[in-house]
Amino acid sequence: MSYTVQVKDKPMATHADHRERSDAEVLTSALTRIAGFWGFSHAKLGAVLGLSPATVSRLRSGKSVLDPASKSFEAGQYLLRLFRSLDALMGSDDEAARRWLETPNLDLDARPLDLIDTFKGLMAVCDYVDAGRARI
Repeated sequence: MSYTVQVKDKPMATHADHRERSDAEVLTSALTRIAGFWGFSHAKLGAVLGLSPATVSRLRSGKSVLDPASKSFEAGQYLLRLFRSLDALMGSDDEAARRWLETPNLDLDARPLDLIDTFKGLMAVCDYVDAGRARI
């Protein structure tokens, strides 16, 4: 499929990219963007996903993608769920979401940022945020 774009009264033909991205590519891309929004280092994102900082570096550079059959992929889905939930609660304010993650939470008895380093903690934080969203 092609379409024409007018630039300074001169038509320029362009082609749309028809290649569909796999679930692994989409999730990996989303996670690298989330890590950027929330200021996660390679080590922090690695801790959340259960990967080494070197592997995270390859993910962030586009040289690798998460394996859909891995626990890291599942953890990534939860991290994406957490991001989307906080994004909805905070009105797309990434700084507010980051502050929420960094602030000690009395209900969770810890900073959410510290809890998400384990799969159990990540699920607990997701459930907590989703329960808060349900009230809205």
